[in-house]
Order: sequence, then C-alpha cells, then structure tokens
Amino acid sequence: MKKNKFTILIIILLVLLAIILAPFIWYSSAIKPADKEDTVEKKVIIELGSGNSTIATKLEELGIIKNALAFKIYAKLNNIDGLQAGTYYFSPAMSIDEIVQDLKTGIVYSNSAFNVTFIEGKSMKRFAKQIAEVTNNTEEDVFNLMKDKAYLDSLISKYWFITDEIKNKDIYYPLEGYLFPDTYNFESRDISVEKIFEIMLNRMDSVLSKYKEDIEKSKYTVHELLALSSLCELEAVYADDRAEVAGVFYNRLNSNDSLGSDVTTYYAIGVELGERDLYQSELDAYNAYNTRGPNMGGKLPVGPISNVSESSIRAAIYPKDTENYFFVADKYGKLYFTKTNYEHTQKTNELINSGMWIEF
Repeated sequence: MKKNKFTILIIILLVLLAIILAPFIWYSSAIKPADKEDTVEKKVIIELGSGNSTIATKLEELGIIKNALAFKIYAKLNNIDGLQAGTYYFSPAMSIDEIVQDLKTGIVYSNSAFNVTFIEGKSMKRFAKQIAEVTNNTEEDVFNLMKDKAYLDSLISKYWFITDEIKNKDIYYPLEGYLFPDTYNFESRDISVEKIFEIMLNRMDSVLSKYKEDIEKSKYTVHELLALSSLCELEAVYADDRAEVAGVFYNRLNSNDSLGSDVTTYYAIGVELGERDLYQSELDAYNAYNTRGPNMGGKLPVGPISNVSESSIRAAIYPKDTENYFFVADKYGKLYFTKTNYEHTQKTNELINSGMWIEF
C-alpha cells in the first residue's frame, strides 16, 4: 500500500513538474529562429509609433518569428521599449534577440549584395511581390515598367526571342514567361526593376539560345512555345511527365480541339491555382487565356501563364510522340494519360471514387 502511495506521489510530482516546465520549454523554443535554413531577407517597415505588440504581429505575419506572444514576453522580460521605426531587412534565420538588437539601435537594413531565388511555375504577380519584398521597389514599379511601350520596344530590338507578340492587347503582363526562374545575386537593395529584368532576360537568352536552331524549325513562335511551356510547367508536377503533356497538347492542337487546361482558366480569372474550385460559368467564359472557353479550338493561350523552367521549355520543343489526347492528375500529382474521352471519364471517376481526386 505504501509503495502504491509513493508511486502515485511521484507521478503527481512529475505531472506538476511538467506543467511548470512546459511554458519555459515552449518559450525557449519560440524565441529561436523561425527557420535556420531560410536566410532570404524580407523587407520590414516599422511605422512611427509602432508598439511591441504591433511589431510582434507584423513579424509573425511575415514569417520572421515563430510566435508574436513569445516576442512580447521577451520584450517584457528584458524591459525592451522604444523600438525604432525604419525600414529593415530580417530573415527567418535570425533569432528574436538579433532582431530586437537591430530594432533597439535603429540599424536600418544593409544595402550590400544579396541572393534571391525566383521559383519556376510562379506568375509575374508573384515575381513582382518578391521583388518588392527584397528590394527598394514596389509591385507598382514592376507593373508600370511593363506598361512602358518604349521600354518594351527596346527589348524587342535587343533580344532575338522577344517580338511584337508581347504587345497583344489581351496579354496581362508582357514579360510573363520571359523571366527565367533561378537564383540571382543583386548588388544592392537599390537595384532597379529594369536592371533585374535585364539580368533575368539575359539568363533566358542563354537558355533559349541552346535550342535556337530547333526553335526556328518549329511552326510555332518562341512566344507560343513559351506559352505551351508554361502549361506544361503547371500541369505536370514532375518534370518527367512534361514531354508527354506537351505531346497531348500538340495532338489536340493538330486536331483543332481546345486544350481544355484548367490552369489557363485560373490565370484568366486571376485566381491562384488551388485556391478554390472553378465555377462552370468561369470555365465557359471566353478569354484569350482560357483554353476551356468557347472559340479556343486549336489555339494556345494568348501568352505564357507562368515563368518556366528549362525542362518545360525542352518539353515544348521536343514533345513525346504519343497517341494520347487526355490526362488527369490525382491528388499527389501523378498523371494518367488516356486516348479517348471515354477512357478519360472512366479514370476521372475512378480517382473520385477512390478518394484520389484533388479537392480544394
């Protein structure tokens, strides 16, 4: 009996100890870097009059810190007050202590060289947001430059792969699909949008030039090939599938069928891919981008709908010879290719009934 009472007492003490220690363990973890591997800096603007609570919330929303409450507790325990307004650059790899020290002393961002990675498959809207986050430019600066007709004409004169096609009135962003996604080193935060575009277009020039001879043999223009590449980029999660996706699209173009690509509808209506399901009215509406809409038989979208990787460019230039006219993806991104609409419908129903269908 005494032994049982002693055991129960030990358990109670251990539980109490765990309850007492839990907040300390949580706090110790919460003030550490949000992501030690993520050293990409983000622009953080601290407005005049911002208190610790406002600053903490902003830092958490930007993913700079793990937890706003932990930041406020840290500030309280260390008598931190009067953090200074200004424009800073912080990364998720920084600890709360490092961030607070900069905010206390008012050390504004460093303007030295830095790296930034633009990811394939992302749209111009996302690239503009990223440029605004890491440089002293705004998203409006990015979009305004692409509205400058004289600037666009200068690019057409300079680069062999850019033509008047980018000035089509139905195109949302003239350089969509032309900026090659990669990791770039920029000399300072003051770099201009024009210089950023020049660096990325030069990189695209070096990639496309490798295939220039075969591109010139194609019955499609570079603009059209980039548009097709952008569809391959978004429809195929895995690079190995992209050549067959391109083959399916070529079959449909040659048969004067519509491409029937949902990703083009998402782009057309300005909704992020995967944000929600599409409405039938959106699928049925005409838009120069929407290959699910009317009057789009045998047509590509009016322009690229994302910025593309080299594997997608290769797929568009060297498609797989296939008899398939359809494909559908499961929720893990695996593609299933079929020859007929009947087979396509069967496979789609199979995925739905097995719980493998993508739902948003």
